[in-house]
Amino acid sequence: MKSTSQIRMMAYASLFAALIAAGAFLAIPIGVVPIVLQNLFVFLAGLLLGKRWGLWSVAIYLLTGAVGLPVFAGGAGGIARFAGPTGGYLLGYLPAVWLIGWISENTRKTPSFQVAAMIAGSLVVYACGVSWLKTVTHMSWHKAIVAGCYPFIPGDALKIAAAIPIARALKGIVRK
Repeated sequence: MKSTSQIRMMAYASLFAALIAAGAFLAIPIGVVPIVLQNLFVFLAGLLLGKRWGLWSVAIYLLTGAVGLPVFAGGAGGIARFAGPTGGYLLGYLPAVWLIGWISENTRKTPSFQVAAMIAGSLVVYACGVSWLKTVTHMSWHKAIVAGCYPFIPGDALKIAAAIPIARALKGIVRK
């Protein structure tokens, strides 16, 4: 039988999977890769749920989309989405949330460490996403970085800034 804390964490992981999906619907199409709110919820999952349960939340989200539910940007779903230009970003959420969770579990819970964790997670998403974008579209590295990284930095900085007070407000509610 599962302990109460495990059941609570499963519920939180499912909730964050739903929030990540909701973040996909707030998409601004600016090219091959849209601006989405998903990574804010990936950041928060890592900070609040830690590496294990944060990873589960992203895995639930990705599996839900893979089986065809319309949870990806633009209301898309299906396994083929992983082979498209945004597939690397989607799969990059897995190591990113794990890294954010690991950093948040193994450092002080100060805003500076939280910011560092989310920057590290963003870099992982960019590394996975841009390299996959380059592979799928046959762009040069320069074009892939210009299309798949630079436009998102200001928004990600705002998401990181927003995640700090949200995490602070929710940390007492979400207990591991």
